[in-house]
Parts: sequence; structure tokens; C-alpha cells
Amino acid sequence: MLIRLDPAAPEPIYAQIAAQVRSAAARGELEPGERLPAARDLAESLQVNLHTVLRAYQELRDAGLIELRRGRGAVVAAGAARDLAPLADAVQALASTARRLGVPPETTLALVKEALR
Repeated sequence: MLIRLDPAAPEPIYAQIAAQVRSAAARGELEPGERLPAARDLAESLQVNLHTVLRAYQELRDAGLIELRRGRGAVVAAGAARDLAPLADAVQALASTARRLGVPPETTLALVKEALR
């Protein structure tokens, strides 16, 4: 799993990390029981503070996506695997339409959030 950060994005770094792990799990790239990189190793490879990665991992733990195990680190939770392929396809179609219409990502996101209420 490759994590890419955008330091210029309005979203905090820890949230970017958590979002990319969520997306990887939704696409089926992460299997239940699979270990995520150690927080220290991930922080070093991304050149961010260790506490930034720990905050992302804690957010993922609180959402039930990963389990933090002493001695084993962060492990994808058993209940995390869901087939979200249809949703991922719909999101891709939405993104394509938004780009074609020239709608900014912030506006698209606001419309999605409103629709989910």
C-alpha cells in the first residue's frame, strides 16, 4: 500500500493517512489480519512526526478498521472487509462528472455530505 501526502491540502496529514488506509481497505487491497507498517517506520518513510501516524492509527482503531495489538502493531480488523466495489465505482463516476463539469472538489464533497444526511 502506497501512501501519498499532500502538504498543501487543507486536510491534516493524519487524516490523509487514515483516509488512504480506509480507501485501500474499501478497494480490497488490505485483508483482515494484515499488518500495517509500524508507526515509527511509516512516519520515517513519510517524513512526518511519529505522533501524526499514531493519531491516524488511533482514528482507524476508533472506527473499527484496525486493531492495535501490543507486540504486533496495527492489524486490519476482521470486520473491516466489505465489498465496496459498487460504491467505489459510483464515486469514480461522480468524480469524472465533477471534473467534466469543472466543479471544485470542495463543492463536490459538500454535495456528497449533504446527500448522506
